[in-house]
Amino acid sequence: MTEPPSTELRGLGYLRVQSQDVARWRELLIDGLGMAVGSGPDRDGLYARIDERRARIAVLPGASDRALAVGWEVRDEFALRRVRKAVEESGRTVEVLSRKESAYLDVEQAIAFDDPAGTRLEVFFGPVLDHSPLVTPFAGRWVTGEHGLGHVVLPSAKFAESYDFYTRVLGFLPRGSIRLDDEGLSRVRFLGINRRHHSLALCPAPPTAEPGLVHLMTEVDTLDAVGRALDRVNRQKFSISSTLGRHTNDKMISFYVRAPGGWDLEFGTDGMLVDERYYTSEEITADAYWGHDQSGAEPLKAFNPTAG
Repeated sequence: MTEPPSTELRGLGYLRVQSQDVARWRELLIDGLGMAVGSGPDRDGLYARIDERRARIAVLPGASDRALAVGWEVRDEFALRRVRKAVEESGRTVEVLSRKESAYLDVEQAIAFDDPAGTRLEVFFGPVLDHSPLVTPFAGRWVTGEHGLGHVVLPSAKFAESYDFYTRVLGFLPRGSIRLDDEGLSRVRFLGINRRHHSLALCPAPPTAEPGLVHLMTEVDTLDAVGRALDRVNRQKFSISSTLGRHTNDKMISFYVRAPGGWDLEFGTDGMLVDERYYTSEEITADAYWGHDQSGAEPLKAFNPTAG
């Protein structure tokens, strides 16, 4: 058995989703969580900005709610070629995006391919920056930079194949797991590519016709910013899927709010940074030290794909 390669990926770059209710997404991202309005090519879309990138989250109108693409960033064109080669050698088809298609994504160059569960991945370099002052409505400051946008949790009906692809082809590093059954045959697995504890987690899920999400996490720099956002989304009558709490693996203090489409957004602070010189992969036996009560949450769409 060969060891997984070192990864070319530097961080989660962006998330693009399709929604039947862009206006409600705007209320959540801008008025609730306090992101700034960014810019993008679709006049009817919502682009959320949290740093020098023109947009980190794009919500585009459509007839269904689905994940359109997860964007992963590499250092340069040489790294992109190496990722392309690795994916093609694994037997998956890689689409090399044209200059026009890459410009639509606000990057210099990108490639695209589907993971084993059918989620579209876009790997890119050269994001276009917006050097105008970032003015968020509630003075929020996000933790991005070398740590990327945050983390994304993806459902997979082909879990073993997905885990093998992300670790052995894309080079994600295992960063622990939690059992979903007594025997440990079913697990959520956490995967990292930088000092953020995990940039990706994979969760076993039933098959679905369209790619979905479990949740997206973004991190801000203070607990006060998290608490104030929690107050705002409560006033906006968004459903709190998980109460404020601290996770056991990445130590994040966060809450989860249900976004239009049946996915969650995790909003947190104080996440741990991993030092690979000393880190060993662990199995957590509880999701949180305290809080994170999910008893009042409706089932996520990823685990009830026929709903909605």
